[in-house]
Parts: sequence; structure tokens; C-alpha cells
Amino acid sequence: MKKHLIFIDTETTGIPKRWDLPYSETENWSSAVQVSWIVYDENGVEIKRENCYIDVDDLKISVKSFKIHGITKEFLSKNGQNRKLILEKLSKDIQKYQPLIIGHFIEFDIGTLSCDFYRSALRNPFQQSHFYCTMLKSNDYNLNPNVICLRLNQLFEFLFNEKMERSHNAMIDAEMTAKCFFEIRSRGEISEDEFQKIHHEIQSKLKFLTNKMK
Repeated sequence: MKKHLIFIDTETTGIPKRWDLPYSETENWSSAVQVSWIVYDENGVEIKRENCYIDVDDLKISVKSFKIHGITKEFLSKNGQNRKLILEKLSKDIQKYQPLIIGHFIEFDIGTLSCDFYRSALRNPFQQSHFYCTMLKSNDYNLNPNVICLRLNQLFEFLFNEKMERSHNAMIDAEMTAKCFFEIRSRGEISEDEFQKIHHEIQSKLKFLTNKMK
């Protein structure tokens, strides 16, 4: 286990047209409009958190994505920050803490952010990172044979027997992902072998990204 953990979540302009293209194909990949991350130490003590909205002139939020998260261009123009500044802040935290990076469907968040790093002409900080995905872990708790993985709210409800509405707010989702992870870990249901298995599974999915990293 790494000495630090970062839980990351994003809200975006949409989804990739294809999942097998490198992030240098910028027209293929969505952009982040909200990026949130929380840093914990290995004992689950929160160290810091960041909740950032991104304001970029060329952002085009799809109708479907707007219906999901409700973030508008007008909101971003008032509350957003420069994309490059936000990504530099995230990159510094990754370099400083050398954390295990955790998310629910982390493949999507890392793919989106990797393309945004490319758009901003910044070095991608994820190349040497280790990853864990609570969505992949949720397979262990899925009782529906017609569903592969649980949504975050479904995993939360399973673990805590407590109703959670689908928030579609990156900070709330990062918090909920952290709660789920620490609960699963406290139950002794994550082995070192599983850490490695999930990391390698995510890494293999991101191989088309790492081949283009600078």
C-alpha cells in the first residue's frame, strides 16, 4: 500500500467517441469541466482536497452531459479557472505524494485528464502511477447477473445500507468513493494480490495512453 491515496473524480463535456484512440486525438476525447481530488494518508486521515471548475473558451458541453451534471458555460465563466493552472496543481500533488490513485471508473477519469494534459501542453503525470478502481471491485458485490459493475451509489448502498442519490458532482463522488474504499479495506476484503490485479487491468486499458505520454 502506498503511503498516500488520491481519490479523483471528474465531470465532463461528454464521453469518448472511441476508447482505443490515444489522447493526442483530441477530437475523440471529452474535456473535464470539474475536477476534484482528495488526498489521504494510508490511515485514512484527510490531508487536503481540491474542487475545481474549468473555464475554457472551446468547451462544448453535450446536451446529454448537461442533463447529467447541470454545469453550464455561464456557470463556468463565473466559477471556472484556467485549465492549465488546475492541471498543474493536480500534477504537483501527484508528484509530491506519489499516491495510489483511486476512482470509480478511474479509466474514464484518467483518459479524460490525460487528453486535457495534452491539450495544455503539459507532461502527463500518470505514467508511473498506480491505480485502483472501486467500480471493478464492485463486481464482488453485484448480485445482478445482467449487470457487470455497480454504479457508485449502488456500491455505497450495498456497503452502508444507506440510500445515496446519484450526485454527478465530482467532489461528492470523490468523497463517496473514499468512503466505499475505506469501508471495503476495513472489512479486510482487499488483498495485495487484488491491488496488483486491478492495477494491471487498468494499466492494460491505459496502454494506448502511456504509449503517447511525454
